[in-house]
Amino acid sequence: MYVLLRWSILTMAIMAASYVLEGIYVRDLFTAFWAAALLGVLNVLLRPILIILTLPLTILTLGLFTFVINAILLMMASGVVGGFAVDGFGTAVIGSLIISIVNWFLSTVLAGPRRPRRRNDFIDLDRKDDDRWE
Repeated sequence: MYVLLRWSILTMAIMAASYVLEGIYVRDLFTAFWAAALLGVLNVLLRPILIILTLPLTILTLGLFTFVINAILLMMASGVVGGFAVDGFGTAVIGSLIISIVNWFLSTVLAGPRRPRRRNDFIDLDRKDDDRWE
């Protein structure tokens, strides 16, 4: 259920980016759904590798390089999914920024409040005289 909700949120974010930017074209909702699915798979498989490979540059730019990584993944998805097109790299960077903002906003609104941490969610250990923890 959670995966379907995240997939739907990403689909809405892609549709929002296509409405805001002229350089991102989405043929219909079905195309946005498949683009979101591919973008989700790319985010799971390639994004961690790209972040690790570009870690010094990401640290140097205070994390802003992750938008470039997101733009690359967005352009990769547009190259595979028919009916989904991104005109250029600049459009992809701005589109990834819009998708990230809309995705964050919808996730906080639709996911609902987080479960508060209960008092007994931790393990309580006591140190004994012989330097053991029990």
